[in-house]
Amino acid sequence: MSEEITYRYRVDIITLFPETTGDVLSESILGRAQERDYLKIECHQLRDYTTNKQNQVDDYPYGGGHGAILQADPLYRCWKHICDTTGERAHTIFMSPCGVTFTQAEAKRLVRDYKHLILVCGHYEGIDQRFIDECVDEELSLGDFVLTGGEIAAMAVTDAVCRMVPGVLSDPECYENESHWDNLLEYPQYSRPEVWHDRAVPKILLSGHHANIAKWRRKMSLVRTKERRPDLYQRLDLSSKEDRKLLKEIDEGKWE
Repeated sequence: MSEEITYRYRVDIITLFPETTGDVLSESILGRAQERDYLKIECHQLRDYTTNKQNQVDDYPYGGGHGAILQADPLYRCWKHICDTTGERAHTIFMSPCGVTFTQAEAKRLVRDYKHLILVCGHYEGIDQRFIDECVDEELSLGDFVLTGGEIAAMAVTDAVCRMVPGVLSDPECYENESHWDNLLEYPQYSRPEVWHDRAVPKILLSGHHANIAKWRRKMSLVRTKERRPDLYQRLDLSSKEDRKLLKEIDEGKWE
């Protein structure tokens, strides 16, 4: 029997370590959003879905090799329980070093195109390919490195996606002005005191002139992106009159 869905977005995580994953995702902003029913994030202990008396969910790989493989059947039982509970076949993602690299663009796509995700955390040497073939819609990776399990990756994807669900943050500007939203890195930020260790806040930020502040922030974002991420900088459309003027000022060393 499916449950009545009153929240705006749901993420279910299949893992061998639900306590560690759930604790991180139930605090701070995401925790408050769940209390307000904007989100539902639930972690499922994979061992609860095995028919093995020892709660074993892994076995040696066919063909030999080091380590063990998570078996298809307990993964399927857990996955099916989630789908039966919600009454829908949720978009299912396996967190894998073989997957497409997760980016801000991918996060925007997931929050735009889906309202319910199932994230599968691998462990040991991987999971049975047959479960992937039958139940997984896509594979995602945090980058070109390998972790001991998929939990860290699942938490990162959940956080990046859920913070863009309407109502979770106070205003869309909270994430639309951040790094990677439009291939720009975020400008430097400052808070009180005005002078700290002989380092002063840029005068433009104390001026109260919002248009000039916005111009300065755009300029700093361009400089930071060009210096730190030239690959992103090359993708920018800087053909507008305003951006051409900013680029000229940067070349002339005019920062404020």
